Amino acid sequence: MNSKGNLNGTAPEGGIGAGTPASGYGGQRSAQHAARDAWLRAGGDASPRTGSRLAGVVAVLAGLAVALPAAAHPGHPDSGFTAGLLHPLTGLDHLLALLAVGLWSREQRHGAVLPPVFLVLMALGSACAGAGLALPALETSIAATVLLLGGLAACSPVLQRRLPAQFAVVVVAGCAFLHGLAHGVELAGAASGAGFLLTSAALMTLGALPGARLRRVAGAAIGALGLCLLTGVVGA
Repeated sequence: MNSKGNLNGTAPEGGIGAGTPASGYGGQRSAQHAARDAWLRAGGDASPRTGSRLAGVVAVLAGLAVALPAAAHPGHPDSGFTAGLLHPLTGLDHLLALLAVGLWSREQRHGAVLPPVFLVLMALGSACAGAGLALPALETSIAATVLLLGGLAACSPVLQRRLPAQFAVVVVAGCAFLHGLAHGVELAGAASGAGFLLTSAALMTLGALPGARLRRVAGAAIGALGLCLLTGVVGA
């Protein structure tokens, strides 16, 4: 029976002919997995809904650019825990900067330290503002921080790996201090300050959630809005 099977061109069970298709299929799957892993390491997003998510990010940021400026920086101090909670949501410049810090923190090897650094230096800036420290062209500087942080969050992974951790800490600390100076005069009391810091921390956490590709697109959108704030096309 075996010789007959060989004459008919049928490989015996367990022979080379039986193993070849399985080996070819396994090699094909291995190549597919290797390509997928390389794509993910390069910062790609494996989700088929990436395009719709990117469009959603742009739409949300555009809506914020239209809706928030009228409510931002009212020019009088707010008091109370609820007022502090809501305050970061009423200023487009501060909201975008916080999201950008969260986005950028995911691109750094030691990015977990960036949100706490921002909160501490922002509180310090707020205290200095309460003590009477004022800087010229502060609103322009705040808009510049949005452009800077958004642009850094949008950088490619190759460039991100070349940036030293100390650079990220210094940049975030400087931006946070400026934001603290701007918002310190608008909040009165420890309760409002606590609410302000709590919402700020939540926004930075929210910014750290998207995938790598979506983070870069969101960072570019924030940088573009920062440029609009800096040039006066969009109000803060």
